[in-house]
Amino acid sequence: MGRTTLKQELLAEFLGTFTLVVFGVASVAQVVLSEGKTGGFLSINLGWGLAVAMGVYVAGGVTGAHLNPAVTLALAVRRGFAWRKVFPYWLAQILGGFAASAVVFITYREAFNAFDKGTRIILGDKATAGIFATYPQPFLSTLGGLIDQTVGTALLVLVILAIIDSRNTAPSANMAPLIIGLLVFLIGMTFGFNSGYAINPARDLGPRLFTLVGGWGTEVFSAANYWFWVPIVGPLLGGVLGAGTYDRLIGNYLTISSEAK
Repeated sequence: MGRTTLKQELLAEFLGTFTLVVFGVASVAQVVLSEGKTGGFLSINLGWGLAVAMGVYVAGGVTGAHLNPAVTLALAVRRGFAWRKVFPYWLAQILGGFAASAVVFITYREAFNAFDKGTRIILGDKATAGIFATYPQPFLSTLGGLIDQTVGTALLVLVILAIIDSRNTAPSANMAPLIIGLLVFLIGMTFGFNSGYAINPARDLGPRLFTLVGGWGTEVFSAANYWFWVPIVGPLLGGVLGAGTYDRLIGNYLTISSEAK
């Protein structure tokens, strides 16, 4: 990557996250609003995986495509990413998620109205808030959700670091986004049941903020025992945990091995 300004980096993070969320949320909207006639669990997971890959292709040449506050924080803690850029990156990512949700809603507005007759519902029959942000299964406790999000994001960041580590068996640069997309698809197919695998605060908070102003109201933050903070805090913890685990068990060994050669 050449030398870039912070403004260029923030625009890239905004557009990359926008790309990720617009395709991901639309994959859910298509299934829910058609009542399962145009897809299902598999298509949603595949949609999110490909959405991540496309987002990385969009922003990768400028920032490396964080597209996720958990990734940004992990890189600041473990990789020397400038702390002064953390909050601006987070804001750009969240705004990208918000804007993407608005685009999906505008595009599918008539389908929403046909589905719920204009009454925006958060939980239960005809609920549509879950198209945008994640909500837990009825059996899931807050602690269980926190564990779920921490584990899922730790796996995400751990494997991403392995994929992009040139000292490891890294794929070519042009293939890495697709491999990362497959990773997200895999997480969805294995850890998607409890609460929809947000594993990204911007992917959840940006769309949730849109539903706040888009007709669903303040209950999007109070629903499910104030669930909203779990897909924010869990991923931030998990990202640092995943990066630290990779460094301690693999990365540090690769550093020693490369220095010994």
